[in-house]
Parts: sequence; C-alpha cells; structure tokens
Amino acid sequence: MKTVRLSMLASAVLAMLGSTAALANQSTVDAISQFHLNYAVKDNFAGQHGVDCAKLGADWASCNKAVITLTNNGDAVTDKGWAIYFHSIRPVLEVANDQFKVTHIMGDLHKLEPTDKFTGFPAKQAIEIPIINEYWQLFITDVLPRWYVTADGATAKVIANTDTEDLSRFVAPLDNQWKRTPDDKNILMTAEARFEKNSDVKALNLASLRGQIVPTPQHVNIHGQDVDLGKGVKLDLSALSADAQDAVKSRFALLGVKEGSYPLRTEIASNTFSGDEAVSGAYRLHIGAKETVVTGYDQAGVFYGLQSLLSLVPATGEMKIAALEAKDAPRFDYRGIQLDVGRNFHSKAAVLRLLDQMSAYKLNKFHFHLTDDEGWRIEIPGLPELTDIGSKRCHDLSEKTCLLPQLGSGPDSNNNGSGHFSRADYIEILKYAKARQIEVIPEIDMPAHARAAVISMEARYERLMKEGKEKEANQYRLLDPTDTSNTTGVQFYNRTGYLNPCLDSSRNFVDKVIGEIQQMHKEAGLPLNTWHFGGDEAKNIYLGAGYTDQKKPEAGKGIIDQSNQDKPWAKSQACQAMIKEGKVADVEHLSSYFGVEVSKLVKAHGIDTMQAWQDGLKDAKDASVFATDHVNVNFWDTLYWGGFDSVNDWANKGFRVVVSNPDYVYLDFPNEVNPAESGYYWGTRFSDERKIFSFAPDNMPQNAETSLDRDGNPFSAKSDKLWPGAYGLSAQLWSEVVRTDNQMEYMIYPRMISVAERAWHRAGWEQDYKAGREYKGGETHLVDVKALESDWQRFANLLGHRELAKLDKAGVHYRLPVPGARVVGGKLEANTSFPGMVVEFSTDGGKNWQRYNDKARPQVSGEVQVRTASPDGKRFSRVDSVKA
Repeated sequence: MKTVRLSMLASAVLAMLGSTAALANQSTVDAISQFHLNYAVKDNFAGQHGVDCAKLGADWASCNKAVITLTNNGDAVTDKGWAIYFHSIRPVLEVANDQFKVTHIMGDLHKLEPTDKFTGFPAKQAIEIPIINEYWQLFITDVLPRWYVTADGATAKVIANTDTEDLSRFVAPLDNQWKRTPDDKNILMTAEARFEKNSDVKALNLASLRGQIVPTPQHVNIHGQDVDLGKGVKLDLSALSADAQDAVKSRFALLGVKEGSYPLRTEIASNTFSGDEAVSGAYRLHIGAKETVVTGYDQAGVFYGLQSLLSLVPATGEMKIAALEAKDAPRFDYRGIQLDVGRNFHSKAAVLRLLDQMSAYKLNKFHFHLTDDEGWRIEIPGLPELTDIGSKRCHDLSEKTCLLPQLGSGPDSNNNGSGHFSRADYIEILKYAKARQIEVIPEIDMPAHARAAVISMEARYERLMKEGKEKEANQYRLLDPTDTSNTTGVQFYNRTGYLNPCLDSSRNFVDKVIGEIQQMHKEAGLPLNTWHFGGDEAKNIYLGAGYTDQKKPEAGKGIIDQSNQDKPWAKSQACQAMIKEGKVADVEHLSSYFGVEVSKLVKAHGIDTMQAWQDGLKDAKDASVFATDHVNVNFWDTLYWGGFDSVNDWANKGFRVVVSNPDYVYLDFPNEVNPAESGYYWGTRFSDERKIFSFAPDNMPQNAETSLDRDGNPFSAKSDKLWPGAYGLSAQLWSEVVRTDNQMEYMIYPRMISVAERAWHRAGWEQDYKAGREYKGGETHLVDVKALESDWQRFANLLGHRELAKLDKAGVHYRLPVPGARVVGGKLEANTSFPGMVVEFSTDGGKNWQRYNDKARPQVSGEVQVRTASPDGKRFSRVDSVKA
C-alpha cells in the first residue's frame, strides 16, 4: 500500500509541476501576444545591393530584405520556451539576428523561435529581426495576418495587432518598394498619375446612354419614344420554368419594377431563328408603347432577353426606358467565372450573390474550385474526414484534427480558413444556378493541389486500421507509403500535396467523389455535364528553370543541391512498377496519364465533357485520347511569355479552349499599380476594368498593341499557326489572399462586368485572327484605337451612371475606384475612371468631406484628400491625397 501511495504522490507532484510549467508557458504566450509587431519591406533589389540571392537558393536569384520588429511594452520576457508561427507566401531564406531562427513548416507556415543566444525581450523596448525572403514584396497583401504564439501546454494566441484584415495595422507602407526590378517601367498610380490615366474618359450626356444594354447586343434599333414602367408591369413569363420565373421576378423587384398594367410577354420560337442566331441564348426583344415581347431561341434566350430589358431600367429616378428592337446572340458558348473556395472559404450567401450577378450579365458557367491543398469544401457522404478534418485549419501540428494553418488563418478555426458546404448547401446552390441558366462545373483538383484530400484520407486510413478494417482502410488511401520522394510543389507543400495517380485506391476515391457529387446534381435537377479534373502544377519547383545545381551553377539562378530533389512520385514503388510495365513513359507523364484515366470514370458516369487546366494534359497526344466526347482546357499561359502562340496548339489538338489568361482575367490580381491594393501579381501588375474590356480573346496577338507585359514594357506577338477559335472566356478568382466575402466581392466587381462584355459581345475594333500577322506594341497601329477608346468611354459611363448603383441594391461589396486628382493654379481638379460617380474631398485630414463639383473647382491649399462614394452613399473608396 505504501508503494501505491508513494506512486500516487509522485504522480500528483509531477502533475502539479507540469501544471505549473504550463501556467508559466501560458504567461509567456499571453505576454508575447500583446507585443506590437511591425513588418517592413526594406529592399526589393537586395540582389543589386550586396546580397548573394543565388547563394541563398532564391528562384532566379531574386530576393528582398525585410525587418520584423517586436515591441514589448510590458515586463521583460526571458523565457526561451516559445515560438511564433507566421504565414509567409515568400520563403524566408536567412535571418540576420543570431538570437532567432526561422524554420519552414509546410506551405506558407513558418516558425520563428529563439536560439541559444537569445537574451530576452527587454521591458519597454523593441527588438529587430532582419530577414531575407525569396522574390519581392510589392503589395501589402504579400504580408499575411494572424501571427501567433505557442508554448508547450499553452493555448496558442494571435499577436493582437496582427489579428486583423486591416494589414496597415502591422505592415509598414510600401510606398518606396513598389518596383520589382530597378528598370520596372510600370507607372505608380498616385492621384496625379490616375488623373492623367482617366483624362481621356469624358462624361457623356445621359441622353447618349439611352437604350444602352449591358452586355452590348449584336443589333439594336432605338426608337424615339420612351416606355414608362412606373405604373408597373404585367408579367407573362410562361415560356420559363417556375424557378426561372421566380429568379426573374426577384430581379424586377430588386430594381423597383412593380406589378402593374404594362404587358410583358415571353415566347420560345426556335424555328424563327436561323444561321448564327440559331444558338442557345439567342433572343429578340421588342419594347413598344403597348407591350414588350421577348422571343427566345430557347429558355435561356428568353431569360437573357428579360435581362436585357432589366439592363435598361434606371437604378434611380423615373422608371422610363427606351422603346427599341434588339436581336442578339452570345459570342461564346462558355462565359464563365471561376471561384476558389479551397484556399479560403466563401459563404453560401456570397456564392448566391455571385450567381445573381452572373445571370444579370449573361454569364452561364460557374466553375466551382471546391478543393485545394488548404481545404476540402464539399461534404461527401461516406467520407466524413474530408470535411471533419480537411475543411478545417487549426494549430494541430499532427494534423489529426485539422489541417495546418495557412494563408493568414492563424491557430483557430473561427475564420474563412475553415468551412465547407453541406450536401444541402450545394444542392441549394445548384438549384439557384439552374434557375438562372447557369451550369455549375465542380472542380476537384488533382493529382497536385490535393493535400486536403490526402491528409483526410490518411486520417481515415488510421481510424479504420485501429478498428482492424485493413481492406476498408486502404480503399480510398491517396498516398503510397513506399513513396519517400523529396518534392516541393508551387506553394511549398511536400509529397503530401499530391495524390498518387498509380494507386487503384486513388481511382476508387475519384469514382466515389464523382458519383456523390453527380447524385447531388440529380437531386437539384441540374445535370452534371462537365467534370473539372484540375490537373495543374504537378511538379517539383526546385527542379524548375529558376534553380541550378551547386555542382554546375548557372548565372542568374538560385544555387541549390538538386541531387536530393525528386520529381513527384519518383520513389513510389507503385509508379515505378507502372513505368516498368510500360503503362507510362516516366513520372513526368503521370499527370496527363491520370487525366486520361479520370476521363474514363467521368464517361462511365455518363458525363460527356471533362475540363482541366492546360498543363495537366500537356503530355496527351490530343483530345481524342480522352474518353469523354469533349475536353475543355482552361488556357492560362500569359500572352507576353508566348501564350499568343501556344494557345493555338491546344485548339489544333481538338481541345475546346476556354481563354483564362492570368494577365487579363485573373481577378485575384491587383486593380492598379499601388502597394495599397491587394492581390497576387506574378502574371501582371494590374488588371482593371479598362484592360479587361480591351482584351481581344479570339485574336491573341492583337493584345500586344493594347497592353504591356508585367514590367510595363511593350511586346510583340505573332503566330503562324491555324486558330480554330476560342470556345469561351473565363475569369478566375483565386483566394490565397482573399480571405473574406467582402474581399472576394472587392476583387470580382465591377471587373466581372467587363468580362461579361467580352464574353458576350465581339466589338467592332476586335480584328479577325490572321496567321502571320505581327502586332508590335508601340510600333504597329493595326487596331482602331480611337474606336476602342470611344467604346470604353460609353461603357465606363454606363458603369458610373447605372451599373454600380444596381450592385448597391444587390448588397454587393464591389471596389470603388480611387479618384484621380491634381491641383492646378491652386484649384483642385478630380476625375474617376467611371464618369458619373461622386467624388468627395477633404482639406482637414478627413474630418469633414465635401462633394467635388468639376464646374466649380474649389480653391485649396496644403494636403487634399479625395475619395469616391458609392451611388447609395454608404461606402467610400480608398483615400488618396494630393498636395497643392
């Protein structure tokens, strides 16, 4: 009994000691979480200023200097048992303070911790930690929020001033750090530069906008008289299904059109359409004094004809629209928006608002990127781990309960780093899309970008093995346990970022997921017609062109030991067996091989189209090797890096090309060249409404005359190949640095309206593709630039006078353009990119704001702040300033 009692006593003492240590650790965590953290980019040209970026192993020998400053306003902290975890999309290459070290954990997650030389955080003092990062940091969103502190036995806590979406709370202004290289030719968008850019867009007389429909119809004849809808409309929507009728009625109600006496009737008369007009979505619209008639080629045509009528409805004032006749048909069959909810989750409400706006502007394909390394966002019956673990991020280094924190989500699961759509949610989204003539294309990305699925299925494997169910445990496993390949994906995940394409269990998994999602589509009454395979970026970045081996170093590249780097799956016994059997030439071909295998599963489910990012199919001979009737490719080569030519290769191999170019239609890229804007920018430094509007998606070389490359330089474009034409146009919103629904809408709108214009309507200034015709930026003048400018002026006025107010009514958190401004002769001059918008100015540091009137320019002195206001007066743009 004494032995037992002594043992119990010892256990109690140890527990007490452990508890005391945990309390001490929590005290340290609590203290550091109250430090003030500041992050400052110091030099984006570090390689030109004495830093050997190549020796540090930086891609293309490009690196930057930054400083992390931790200010302790409390008592001294001398404990060494802490760590600060932080998110950085730029790998940290070196720490220039020997009291600290930084370790890469996974993806963008890094750990900052003390070394043996750490002497503590003195009371009321600041400690600077200089670091060197790969690449450059040009926009404020290159720095991610929610740095957090941990210690053994303690609850992780976010450093308070980083727990924010207002990055300026801890990131120093990048005003002098906005260039990628010293010879960067981009123009910084100051108030003065913006004024100059906007100066050729004049305000049009409102009468000249009368009868203008967005997107622009093929043919319209505007009559002299107006039709007054103020007394209401008597709707006969019998040509539409009940759910489509409800969708149309909700749009009428949103815009303030009431039920009344003016007749509006609909009909489908397919046999009255011929030639190019005999296509899905074609319509004729008659708006007359006695009635409006919408005649559609099909139900989609009726729906779009009604949207054209609604386009004419003013957002405010009298409900008068022009009497007119319109004949119209869509330019492209595929008019899409892609939304990534994998990197960061976006709510069902935001998705439904997006579908509403897509339908209003006649966009018909919703490409739903539901999975990625950082999250699995769709419930799959029978595979609960996909959402129980794969949809959540938290500080669990074992990843038994969630994925590792990424992309600014911090240690907790209470933000958009976590989340998923239930089966019921997804079916509701499908029904909503169906009513609005929108096809939903789910993307389950593979074989790369699959970490959320891989980790989830490992958890399933371990659970079932513990239950003694070995066969069931292996049924959907996505990792080959023999695979020890040392490989790193584009966003710095190891081999757990790739599902193994050589396993029968991977095919089982794909088959299961397709079947379950297809069943949801059946229940919603919206057939699953297109399956998106993903397929992109299955590679090891350290074997890429920007790195060189230390034994044979090449100038201008990062020097690393490439001898220990593997291609994905190189050491998988299952894959090596397939290569030995001759099923695939080598591991590089596995992504395309797997695409073909998945196409067989897709076909077996009765789905006639498979879609993928082009690089996922690059080793396939042509479209005929795939089992599905059609194969769509999202083409995402940047034009100035050769996309104007390589796009033809895909079309000529029988793929249906969906133009998805990063340099024009990636909506996660910044709106303008200004560090205060948000977004990735590897493909271009900006893409605004005007640039997207000016994009010629069916004649890629033409764009060399109307745009510049990433560094602001002109480029030349020519292709000698046959171009069968694009199947469609799609804009993409990737969500790495788009964490909230408001940020999502800020990035999508109003740029989406320009996307819709180009997807639906071919402008007169767009030229036919001609093999061998060369366009040289700044040299050739083949494009009718005056016609383009006139067309943009009309469109910009429509946005400013009408369309933004409709977004207000829909509750959309769109981006308001920052005004241009200058002071001439002591008087303020201001403009916006969308004439008709209200500009406000302040001369007292933002305490009071006045409405700017260009006809009575105010006399000013000192610093003047400017901003635009939303038409409803509830929101304002980012503030800029100009000095008198």
